[in-house]
Amino acid sequence: MKVKKATKHAAKTPESSDSESEYHSSDEELQEAYAKGLLKPGLNVVIEENKKTHKNCVNLMKKKLEEIKLNLPWIERLDTVNAPAPLAPELALQMQEQEVRRAKQLKGNKKLPQYDPSEDPVLNDFRRETMFHRQAQSAVMDSIARLKKLGVPTIRPDDYFAEMAKSDAHMQKVRENLMRKQTVAQRSEKIRQLRQQKKVGKQMQIEATLKKHAEKRKMLEEVKKYRKGARRDLDFLDDKKKPQNKTVDPKVAAKRKMRDAKYGFGGKKRGNKKNTRASSADVSEYKRPAKPGKDLKKKGGNAKQRIGKSRRIQMKAKKRRQ
Repeated sequence: MKVKKATKHAAKTPESSDSESEYHSSDEELQEAYAKGLLKPGLNVVIEENKKTHKNCVNLMKKKLEEIKLNLPWIERLDTVNAPAPLAPELALQMQEQEVRRAKQLKGNKKLPQYDPSEDPVLNDFRRETMFHRQAQSAVMDSIARLKKLGVPTIRPDDYFAEMAKSDAHMQKVRENLMRKQTVAQRSEKIRQLRQQKKVGKQMQIEATLKKHAEKRKMLEEVKKYRKGARRDLDFLDDKKKPQNKTVDPKVAAKRKMRDAKYGFGGKKRGNKKNTRASSADVSEYKRPAKPGKDLKKKGGNAKQRIGKSRRIQMKAKKRRQ
């Protein structure tokens, strides 16, 4: 271990030995100064700074303003000093409605003092924005009148042509991107509506099933009461649904009546074509058959008889050969 330490000390450069000697000498000097009373304990010293006093010197500010002011014509400055424009009736009505609404909101609050709309910070924001709007409107009206007097056009001409900053191909890409986003939004909205309808339909189905089970349970309870003798009437078996009085179109009613007469309307279907005693005794539609030769005479002589089968086959074969 001693050999290693010796090698370490031997490996030090002369520069490092000089720095260590300076460090030790500075420590010794500080210790001597502290022993003589030249140094006091404590590192942070509060230094009192003289606070600057700001003065609102109006004369100097006006003088500086005159120095930096540029004497340019009004068309180059476009500055206006005017009163606010008159308050529009709709804005005045809206402001009044807000004051009434705010007064109703703060009426029941006992912690707040008596309500004053002019000091309300909520309504003051609206009043301030309204004042900005009126001031800008008045400045625009005054400036347009002065520009017209100077002969400066304020409206873009109909044949005005300005080169676009972006090319037609770029704008086409932007349009396609917007159309794609709109299509995706419409598709997602449609899917959302379908899901909502599915949820509503499922909920309605569940409610209908629960209602059906409740009616069945109630019916079984009434049947049990009737069996036990607690109830003697069967009014619960009657259909309590009230008939709906709907105005029906006469044409629709006639068509419905015709279809019912032709196809039936939910009655008995089996055996409706069988003969009954009344239908068997009814001979109103019976027609007496005519004599064999009577019809032939009316048609003008003997009727032409059909040729035999063998003769027809021969005629067909003859036609094929031709």
